[in-house]
Amino acid sequence: MELPRLIVIGQKNIGDIGKFLTDLAKPKKVSLISGVNVRKKVQKKIDNALKSKKIRFVWHSVFDNEIKSFNELERIVKKDKSDLIAGIGGGRAVDAGKMIAFNLSKPFASIPTAASHDGIASPFVSIKSDKPYSIVASAPLGVFVDIDIIKTAPKKLLASGCGDLIANIIAVRDWELSRDKTGEYYGRYAASLALLSAKVIIENSKTFAKKGLNPRFIVEALISAGVASCIAGSSRPCSGAEHLFSHALDKLAPDVGLHGEKCGIGSIMMAKLQGQDWKKIQNTLKNVGAPTMAKQIGLKPDLVVKALTIAQGLRPERYTILKEIKMTSKKARDLAKSTKVI
Repeated sequence: MELPRLIVIGQKNIGDIGKFLTDLAKPKKVSLISGVNVRKKVQKKIDNALKSKKIRFVWHSVFDNEIKSFNELERIVKKDKSDLIAGIGGGRAVDAGKMIAFNLSKPFASIPTAASHDGIASPFVSIKSDKPYSIVASAPLGVFVDIDIIKTAPKKLLASGCGDLIANIIAVRDWELSRDKTGEYYGRYAASLALLSAKVIIENSKTFAKKGLNPRFIVEALISAGVASCIAGSSRPCSGAEHLFSHALDKLAPDVGLHGEKCGIGSIMMAKLQGQDWKKIQNTLKNVGAPTMAKQIGLKPDLVVKALTIAQGLRPERYTILKEIKMTSKKARDLAKSTKVI
């Protein structure tokens, strides 16, 4: 198992990044990968924090998560000859840093500025390529979070994080199904940890609806979910039929909706197929401010229907509830309508 060695969560603590990296790996030089907007927001404070610890650094920008872009950035970062690579930002920057660090055999530090998915602490990287799903890299050696920076991100990113967490309920049930039908290894501890990360969102969603989302609460749950995947050695506890639906939408309608939003909507429908309480999932998503209908993220009904029919085919080796249903266009439309997704 590869697990994060050091996790720091604080408030107004971005000035401690130099100390964090020193405690983590004592690097003399680091490569920093971020998006342009995030860099504008945090560069000055991070520069000062690293200089105070006499750590040399080089900034790099990432613009998309295309495999060719990551490969080109990797060639550039390799020339830095750094001791450590850090991904600073949302999913794209963390994914880019994670994959590049893995390929260059360097330690990786995850420094998320938004809590929109569980990749901030997992070993998986989401890349646009011929394979529309995650690939395995290494878990971050450390995770550093400044909650005040997370708070400044758009609220829909936090709500998306909740959607990604709720998806664990579907993923674990699919994993149990595969255990029973195919004899696949099922890690009870990893599954329990993933479920806990989902349940704390469901159990507190009414409070969130009244008082607003609690960023620290959600960050801790996302980190726990990432650790569950580390323990399992696969994405199984956090990725099932609902993620296949999300990946199908990525293929059919690139850049429409956030990952966690699509997983949340997919979870509503897959819960009904699994015989779980889909209305509870729907209500939880409403409470946290996440979309429950396709039109809320700009998806037309026909796209949802098509995504449902091709989802399982994207990863035929992974047994999910969709393996047990011949998903015709009519069945897909009826499912989406019955759950009010369309």
